[in-house]
Amino acid sequence: MTANPYLAGNFAPVETELTATDLPVTGEIPEQLCGRLLRIGPNPVNADPAKYHWFLGNGMAHGVRLRDGKAEWYKARYVRDDEVTAHFDWPAVEGPQAALSIGHGVANTNIIGHAGKTLAVVEAGNLPVELDYDLDTVGRFDFNGGLTGGFSAHPHRDPDTGELHTAVYSPLWQHIQYLRVDATGKVTKTVDVPTPGKPMVHDCMFTEHYFILLDLPCTLNEGAMVEGLPFPYLWNEDYGARVGLLPKDGSAEDVTWHEVDPCYVFHPVNGYEDAQGRVVMDVARHPRMFATDMHGPNEGRTRLDRWIIDPNGSKVSESCLDDHPQEFPRLDERLAGKPYRYAYTAEIDSGFVTGGIRKQDLQEGRVSSFHPGPQRHCFEPVFVPASDSAAEDEGWIMAYVQNDERNASDVVILDAGDIEGGPLATIALPRRVPYGFHGNWVAD
Repeated sequence: MTANPYLAGNFAPVETELTATDLPVTGEIPEQLCGRLLRIGPNPVNADPAKYHWFLGNGMAHGVRLRDGKAEWYKARYVRDDEVTAHFDWPAVEGPQAALSIGHGVANTNIIGHAGKTLAVVEAGNLPVELDYDLDTVGRFDFNGGLTGGFSAHPHRDPDTGELHTAVYSPLWQHIQYLRVDATGKVTKTVDVPTPGKPMVHDCMFTEHYFILLDLPCTLNEGAMVEGLPFPYLWNEDYGARVGLLPKDGSAEDVTWHEVDPCYVFHPVNGYEDAQGRVVMDVARHPRMFATDMHGPNEGRTRLDRWIIDPNGSKVSESCLDDHPQEFPRLDERLAGKPYRYAYTAEIDSGFVTGGIRKQDLQEGRVSSFHPGPQRHCFEPVFVPASDSAAEDEGWIMAYVQNDERNASDVVILDAGDIEGGPLATIALPRRVPYGFHGNWVAD
């Protein structure tokens, strides 16, 4: 039995790529759903248990294609990097390469559709990897030369313009880079914002007028790099924590910084500006990160918090919305950057294993939940609106679910307005999907 928990149970990799067609379905898939439910995570080909960090495993993309009320296929494909191609004796990955390549060019954290492309994305200096419709690797992609470094695991799309807004960081940089990409895939703006150290910046958020920067006390540890720690970003007690407001059309000199109690945030839910001009941001808050567990993000109870930032003030106002452990927050992304009511999260048990799905009514302060049953674990929930004009929460929640009894995974489709009513449809996959990070619905 491995001593590294991120190589055990459903964290363990599967050994091959896979295609399965005509998937068994219990219930009825809404016929409006035509597209792919994509997901990505680590699937290491050659992990050393003593050194393996969950964030660095070679990427594997998973997808379920729905059409006409049927689950036409499930596919699992490696997101090819230099280690994967060498391991399987496959051709080298085509395309440009970043100045600093982490983990052989791995891309394992999120999978998005943008400008007609399917992109596997990651942070900390690596380039995106373009995949075709069937999830086979096309090559590395730098937005046609627009990237000065790598990209990010969490670009956020402006629902009004189709632009992506994101924060980029690198072990080579002592700044956070604000990056804007238009709907055609052209990089239209970069702003390098200096920081006191080299923070790990997993995510970001925007509002109508601001881009929100997170400068938090998980930073590059030079000593850990020298010692060969695979992921040398560690908790830095003395660094401090702050949130930056960058006017979207401003420069680095225009950023205002606002102190927050030391913590780590992988994922905001959303951000918006209230009637007083303050920035409101809801976040999944961790008390610290990579302080004792050097293999994965397991440093105490998470909770859902609300931060209110006065652009003319100093300290962030913090309050707890829900102290139940939860992560991987999502929303109706048609409301990104705008006032919203509903958030959907995955409950987190000990060891960073997920449980049920939690729905937050932030207007009424109510919580409802879906629990898939014993020995079943929901991954990140994804909201899909019933139509372009549907009301918020009018649509479906879709999620991959690990079924320990079958030692395989399912996909469940819930009515977002009644997640306690159970699945409208359950799609049985032929094997398990290892615990991973993020995914999205990409309509055809």
